[in-house]
Amino acid sequence: REKHAAEHAFYTYLWRRRFMAAYFIGKLGEKHMKFKLNALEKKWILYDVGNSAFTLLVSTIMPIYFNALAESAGLSDVSYLAYWGYAVSASTILVALLGPTIGTFSDLRGWKKPIFLISLLIGAVGCVLLGILQSWLWFLLLFILAKSAYSLSLVLYDSMLIDVTTEDRMDQVSSHGYAWGYIGSCIPFVLCLALVLCYDTIGLSMGLAMGLAFALIAIWWVLLSLPLLKSYRQNHYVESCEKPIRSSFGRLASVLRELRQQKKVLFFLLAFFCFIDGVYTVIDMATAYGTALGLDTTGLLLALLVTQIVAFPAALFFGRLSRRFSSAKLMLVCIAAYFCISLYAIGMVHQYQFWILAVCVGIFQGAIQSLSRSYYAKIIPPNRSGEYFGLYDICGKGASFLGTMLVSLVSQ
Repeated sequence: REKHAAEHAFYTYLWRRRFMAAYFIGKLGEKHMKFKLNALEKKWILYDVGNSAFTLLVSTIMPIYFNALAESAGLSDVSYLAYWGYAVSASTILVALLGPTIGTFSDLRGWKKPIFLISLLIGAVGCVLLGILQSWLWFLLLFILAKSAYSLSLVLYDSMLIDVTTEDRMDQVSSHGYAWGYIGSCIPFVLCLALVLCYDTIGLSMGLAMGLAFALIAIWWVLLSLPLLKSYRQNHYVESCEKPIRSSFGRLASVLRELRQQKKVLFFLLAFFCFIDGVYTVIDMATAYGTALGLDTTGLLLALLVTQIVAFPAALFFGRLSRRFSSAKLMLVCIAAYFCISLYAIGMVHQYQFWILAVCVGIFQGAIQSLSRSYYAKIIPPNRSGEYFGLYDICGKGASFLGTMLVSLVSQ
């Protein structure tokens, strides 16, 4: 009887060990198996592909077109760079002021999608009209409006991440958004580049080629937003009340008071304000800076195309790394890299240096943006994502304002 009991205990022990081994192997397999996006996540990512084309236009062809308008009006290269920087700064100030209020209002049940659609349409129509205007001053004023609407759509788009996926998938979904945005935006950009660089060959004027390029970007942007507009549902929200506007301002004030208790959110926003300044300033001013240095326009455009291509695998790679390392540690790596990139850019005088800069920026640009977005989405209340992403945008756009304004003031 004792022998039988001992054998029973031994076999029970073996089966438990096998069960535990199978369990942990299964968990390990789940962790390392291929990441697959669901249908709604793919549609959310498609908007990144659409709006990134506008970002690429703003950072490449648009400053060059404005330079041509400014030169025809007799403005110097220094004035061109300064006025462009002031326009970008004005846009960031406008978004910093409107972003939190609109974000708070969008948290009300059923309001996020309509406000998102309005921002999208204003930005797209403005993009088309920018290709028609011939006055440098009116061009800048409309640019401020179009870019502000584009940025406001991103406040709402970022806050949708909470409704689109789960917390454990946010890092990778966000990384896929930036990655596919970078590579996907190359499709309309290459077509625009062909129009702008070869307009003589195909029998077009410079003005008509620019107009067609701007219209192409706007159409691409709108078309790729349609799947998200059709499928998105606002799952996390605040119930509407009799005075929604007044209530939105009240909730915004409440969020600002709550930050004293939410130390993790507060410290992240302060850190984000500091490090994203360099990221956005490089994005907004790279082409204008290179043009002012007298670098070849075609080379600048092709180098920035390389940035987009490099950023695609880099963003996906950092997304995969986020499954093994914390987002905070990966962001520190990206910040250190951007510091070195900025030091390198100070001494840039030759075309090949701009190409090196473009590759280095491509490696870390998408990673730091996507990791910041997903990390922040994890630490805020889900049903108030619009409010909190409004503050997130204040920090991002406020920092960008300081960087572009500093470039403008120093250049003058």
